[in-house]
Amino acid sequence: MTAIVQTLETPDGAFTIVADADGSVLASGWSADVATMLGRIHPRLRPESAREGALAAGEAVRAFYAGELDAIDTVPVRQRGTEMQLRGWAALRRIAPGAPLTYTTFAEALGSPGSVRPAASICARNAPALFVPCHRVLRTDGSLGGFAWGLHVKRALLDREAGLSLV
Repeated sequence: MTAIVQTLETPDGAFTIVADADGSVLASGWSADVATMLGRIHPRLRPESAREGALAAGEAVRAFYAGELDAIDTVPVRQRGTEMQLRGWAALRRIAPGAPLTYTTFAEALGSPGSVRPAASICARNAPALFVPCHRVLRTDGSLGGFAWGLHVKRALLDREAGLSLV
């Protein structure tokens, strides 16, 4: 399979999207390094090659940064993982902008209230960042926790979604 890759400039830096032929996002994040993006894709979904192109997902990113926070909600994604990971990634897509959850609440939403570390691992293994908004999960004390793309990006996304920064 040949993937389509698009890199856009955003207020938070370069944002690269890797999608399959039908436009489903396989990986995305705040880096211009395509190899980094490809490395985040599950080996069974990883494309053999990649070419540059325009994607509908890229338009959704532009709309998100223009203030249409729900523009990312319907972008198709494709991930491979355990049953719990798949449930977790689906649950992340249901977290409303401006209403982040704690890892504890996220674990409870997955039906595993004692599974805070596995819940955090679901966020860490999330390849299509932004489209599956793992940045909307915080530590129990309200601090940011981790984020593959840097805490400054996570903070900026949360602020934007809270209406503190729309540009």
